[in-house]
Amino acid sequence: MANARDLPARLDEQRRAFAAERFPSPATRRDRLARLATMTRHHRDEIAQAIRQDFGHRAEAETRLAEVATVLQAVRHARRHLRRWMRPRRAAMPLRLWPARARVHRQPLGVVGIIAPANYPWNLALLPAVDALAAGNRVMIKPSEQTPTTSELMARLAARYFAADELCVVTGDADTARAFAALPFDHLLFTGSARVGREVARAAAANLTPVTLELGGKTPAIVADDADLEHAARRIAFGKWLNAGQTCIAPDYVLIDEPRLGAFVEALTRTVKRFHPRGTAGDDYTAILGERHRERLDAMLEEARDHGCRVIPLGEPLELREGAKLPPTLVIDPHEGLALMREEIFGPWLPILGVRDLEAAQAFIQRRPHPLALYAFTDDPARRRRLLRETHSGGVVFNDTLWHNAVPALPFGGVGESGMGAYHGEAGFRRFSHERGVFQQARRNAAGLLDPPYRRWLLRLLGL
Repeated sequence: MANARDLPARLDEQRRAFAAERFPSPATRRDRLARLATMTRHHRDEIAQAIRQDFGHRAEAETRLAEVATVLQAVRHARRHLRRWMRPRRAAMPLRLWPARARVHRQPLGVVGIIAPANYPWNLALLPAVDALAAGNRVMIKPSEQTPTTSELMARLAARYFAADELCVVTGDADTARAFAALPFDHLLFTGSARVGREVARAAAANLTPVTLELGGKTPAIVADDADLEHAARRIAFGKWLNAGQTCIAPDYVLIDEPRLGAFVEALTRTVKRFHPRGTAGDDYTAILGERHRERLDAMLEEARDHGCRVIPLGEPLELREGAKLPPTLVIDPHEGLALMREEIFGPWLPILGVRDLEAAQAFIQRRPHPLALYAFTDDPARRRRLLRETHSGGVVFNDTLWHNAVPALPFGGVGESGMGAYHGEAGFRRFSHERGVFQQARRNAAGLLDPPYRRWLLRLLGL
């Protein structure tokens, strides 16, 4: 565990190392990425065991799918495209400045700080590290104090595979996290709640540190009247109850035309029974992380019951030695004023609201803060174009959920309340680079004609 007073020294060590190698070669960057992949691939069983211990129970398949495979895929993508991303780009030159030339150089920023959350402790710490290392930076990571076993494993493995001035992992409590956010990084990426994100942004502002904030929010899923209910139920169930709903881009509520609401509930019920035939007792269903989080979820559901909402549990709670599994639970037509509809749920409760039509669903979304993702089930191209044109969200997925996050070439990030800035793939490379404009004057040029004293006839000729 790091002492907060030691953090400036660690940052200084990385700064000195960066100053000695301000533009790492493609080979150096590829080597760092390869070591990150090796660290993940060779220790995937230890990673799965550590995450399982932190959660009380985490489905191993979910860890391999959402933690390990995503990092390895991001590394492969970055290594494959690295030379193209690093190549200077020509910039168009105005005719009146010919024969000068201009280009854009992507330059590493320096030291990038990453503050990672607990819900995907390996993925959300190392995915941004892939982009930062590809861009030629040094990296410091502060993983969540809510997953101490995984954080300690990450710190131990990072020290084995990387020099401390290349990539280091800082463990510690919330005070350490606050001190970490206040360091004068060259860029700081935070993933977590909007409340904590505001605190991180304030701390970074004191140093004029640029920030990327991934904040989540209430992601809607629209089921239009032309959608196949069985397909929609299957894909929404997958996206919602992966990791027991503890996913920042999980469907947070469903909007469906009122006449089909009952049939959709029945389709969801059948799907959950197929996915989890043993209910919460099955190995493929994940536990809720932390007692405080469970208490918050219980309070949300109790408030919905107190206000007369129809609550449909699709299983039974299961108490574990550490933590608990809470079953998939549907809440039908909750009032907008309930916590269930004001706050990001981040758990297995799924509100389902009946609406008049797609236009009413769109209006419902438009009057709320912009979500991190928007899911829409419709085969109508005109409806898809309208949703793209008239709504705002970090990402959009048609006829599925979550999978846009698995495409390295797609930028991932929020807008408004759901965050600022995007990363993944080339978007991440650019996020952690300075795009430096370079102007090169030709030996023979006409720029001297614009020196004073100014020739009015020439200015008129040039349209100035």
